[in-house]
Order: sequence, then C-alpha cells, then structure tokens
Amino acid sequence: MPQQRKPAASLSSVVRRAAELDTIAAVLPIDRRDELAELLTDQDVETLRHLVNEGMGDNTLRALTSDLAYLQAWSLAATGASLPWPAPEALLLKFVAHHLWDPNKRNTDPDHGMPVSVEQNLRAQRFLKSTGPHAPDTVRRRLASWSTLSRWRGLTGAFASPALKSAIRLAVRATPRPRKRKSAKAVTGDVLAKLLATCGSDSLRDIRDRAILMVAFASGGRRRSEIAGLRKEQLTNEPPITTEDGTTLLSLTIHLGRTKTSDADHDEVVYLTGRPVEALNAWLEAARINTGSIFRAIDRWGNVSKRTIDPQSVNDIVKQRAKLAGLEPGEFSAHGLRSGYLTEAANRGIPLPEAMEQSRHRSVQQASSYYNSATRRSGKAARLLS
Repeated sequence: MPQQRKPAASLSSVVRRAAELDTIAAVLPIDRRDELAELLTDQDVETLRHLVNEGMGDNTLRALTSDLAYLQAWSLAATGASLPWPAPEALLLKFVAHHLWDPNKRNTDPDHGMPVSVEQNLRAQRFLKSTGPHAPDTVRRRLASWSTLSRWRGLTGAFASPALKSAIRLAVRATPRPRKRKSAKAVTGDVLAKLLATCGSDSLRDIRDRAILMVAFASGGRRRSEIAGLRKEQLTNEPPITTEDGTTLLSLTIHLGRTKTSDADHDEVVYLTGRPVEALNAWLEAARINTGSIFRAIDRWGNVSKRTIDPQSVNDIVKQRAKLAGLEPGEFSAHGLRSGYLTEAANRGIPLPEAMEQSRHRSVQQASSYYNSATRRSGKAARLLS
C-alpha cells in the first residue's frame, strides 16, 4: 500500500524546512531530517525552533519531536489531513481508540482498534514496529506531548476533558499489559566483560563501541540519549588520581547539563576514572575528534561521520555485541547498562547513596529496585535453608 502523505508541498518548501531542521540538529539530532521536512508543517518546525531558543532540555526536545512526527503521520494516515490545532475532542478519542484496544475483541470485530490501512501505512513509514495495542504510558506520553505543543502555540485542546480521561481509563482496563523491564537482563560487570571482549581489534568500530560501552556503564549507566548526544565540550580533564598501591589513573568530568530528572538550572556532573577514560581517549584520537559530537556513525568504508549516532544505535550496539559474545541479544538493551551499574554496585557492596551520586537517580525507590534485587538474592533472608 503506498504511503499516505500530505497534499503535495512545493520542493522549495521541503528544502527550506530541511535546512531549518538542520540548523537545530546540534541540540536536536535528527536522523530522518528529509522525511521530517516533508512530514512536518512550517508551523511545526517554527515551534521546534522556538523551543530550542527557549532553552528546553535536549532530551525533552528529542521526545517532543519524535512524538510530533508520529502524531502527524498518524493523523495523515487516519484522517487524510495534518494535525488540527487545537485538537478537537473527537480526534483525541479516535487516537485513544486506535492505540488502546482489546485484543480479544479484535478477534471477533476486525474494525476494533487501529484500522488495518492505518497500521500498514505507519508500518511502511517505520513509525510502527510493535504489534498489538500500545503501552498505556506511551499513549499518555504522546497525548501529553500533543498538549504541550498546543500550549506552546498559545492554544488549548480537549486534553483535560472528562470523556478523554474516561476513555483512557476504560481502555487501559481492556488492554492489560504486564510491566516489563526495559532490559530483561542487567549488563553487570561479568556481562560487560564479555561484550568488551568482542571489541578487541584496532578497527574504528571496535574502538568506538568499546568506548561507548565503558563510558555508558562507568558514568553511572547513562541513558542512551545522553551517550548519543555527548559532545567534546562536555568533557573536562581532571588531575590524575593516585590509588593506595601508587597506581596513577586518568580522570575526567562529564558535564551532563540538564537531564531528565534535574532542575532547570542544575548542571549534572559525573566522573570517569581509569580504563573508561583511556577507552574514550583512544576513540577521540583514532577518529580525530577535537570538537562537537563524540560518538559518531561509521560507514561501510570506515569513514567517520560528522553527525552524532542516533540513540537507537546505542541500543543496537549493545545487542550486536551481545550476539557476538554468544549471549541472547533479545535479553539485553542499552538500559541494561543503567540497571547493570546499580546491580554491580550492590554486588560490590557500594552504598546505594554513593551509587546514586554517579547514576544521578533522583528516586530512591526506582534505584533500589535494581540495587535491592542483587542484595536480596545473595542475602541471608534468601538462604534460610541453604
């Protein structure tokens, strides 16, 4: 089925939007710039530029852009028109009905849920990958992004209407989904060692992937978006650290700036020491990177791109390395580095508050969910009959 697009826009308009998107790519990495230029409207792009100028956090901007692109693609496929601003209640209810539905009822009523034509259209454009109803949290997030973008345009929609709230509540009840960890298994120290063993050559790809894995883990289990967006300007070399046995270790500071959980004016900082610093320096030297994005794509001929890798690429690297290590790639993801850091900290007896200083978790409850699993498994309470 051919992809459904907006009414044909002039080539000059698409080129102009592509250029405008390119101007904000430094803080808003976009791997599908040309497609987005055709999909988004002039007002969409202007809204994104305005948010950049207002200083909105990079991760928030990426999420808003991703959600906006999906919403536009869904609206075109479902209604044949771009998103209306403000959003009428009927369209919001249609969005919920298309994404939260009962699989059992779908078996007897093929018109229940997202129409097949809409699903095929979104899948052909790579906007839809999973099968079945969406996760309720994903639907709520996209509605929240829709509402946020409406407010930035000076508009209001029916996002707080009782009908919409009721529809979501009833739909969630009809689509039970067991809560799953973002990574089935944590990338603990032993697993990380196996992944790193697959990066033993002097190829650029091995050097880069080794640095990504070590930096992501040792910096507290950084999110994949933080690793993909890391820039040379965020690094500050620190005086070497001397250990108890007299060994000298390289040290540097990573300035994360605003993160998902930090306050607007708070600059989050984490530290790297020893082998991760050596791995990072080896990549910077091999790729001849002195400024800008640190972790970049490498083409089939071994050329290093000037643009940053996509956050999804970090996830792909973890899975690829797991497969090369003889592990089941489906059991690991980039988030496994984050949960694995806290799990490994617990295994080594590092106090939770100290581990959280590096991981930058704000929620003790969330951090302890990883930390406590490790301590409980090896603790006395689990060994009463051992």
